[in-house]
Amino acid sequence: MKASDEDKERFRALVPELPDVVVKPMFGQLGAFRDGKMFAGMYGEAIGVKLAPADLAELSAVEGVGPFLPVKPMKQWLALPASYSDEEITAWIVRAAESWA
Repeated sequence: MKASDEDKERFRALVPELPDVVVKPMFGQLGAFRDGKMFAGMYGEAIGVKLAPADLAELSAVEGVGPFLPVKPMKQWLALPASYSDEEITAWIVRAAESWA
């Protein structure tokens, strides 16, 4: 599933400017990295976050959340619901960044 230019632009806009965070291409998609470790990414229109266990459990209980599936399910990663607002997505991206800082 290829990400459109619009999807990539939206992802870049959703990742807040945080210390040591960089958004860069990864396999035709984009990933958000902190200190070289990816904590958020996109696959087509889907946006996924890598979370600490407590955050993973909290997000797992939300309707519309599913596995993040670029190729196969990734451990500690969930795809955010398509129904989430940009503000909700950014909040989870921040939590993911802080989980792995």
